[in-house]
Amino acid sequence: MDAFGHVNNAVYLTYFEEARDEWMEKIIGPSGDVWDFVLARVAVDFRHELYQSDDQVVVTVRLVKIGTSSITTREQLARRDRVVAAEAESVMVSRDRDSGKARPLTGAERAALEQELAADAD
Repeated sequence: MDAFGHVNNAVYLTYFEEARDEWMEKIIGPSGDVWDFVLARVAVDFRHELYQSDDQVVVTVRLVKIGTSSITTREQLARRDRVVAAEAESVMVSRDRDSGKARPLTGAERAALEQELAADAD
């Protein structure tokens, strides 16, 4: 909680991270290793405060762009009554474990991501 009694803004980032991790496991898990991706950028628009009494939140993750070595997602954090508390755009980059540098998406990763992108377009 912050000085105003709101859930601290850093906690919003944790909510987004946990949702992205779960989403990545669902999408990439069968065809790759989700730990081969790192967060390169996140931009958050705070829309409404959250309080401890809100108890539970709902976070949705949607794929919006596939790059050569990165993916861009949009996330939404809402209270149970669907009031949007925050929206974010994140860029995750696939990396080579040995060098720590960006690497191109594998064919299997790209196929899984393209399938998800097509499903989101429906």
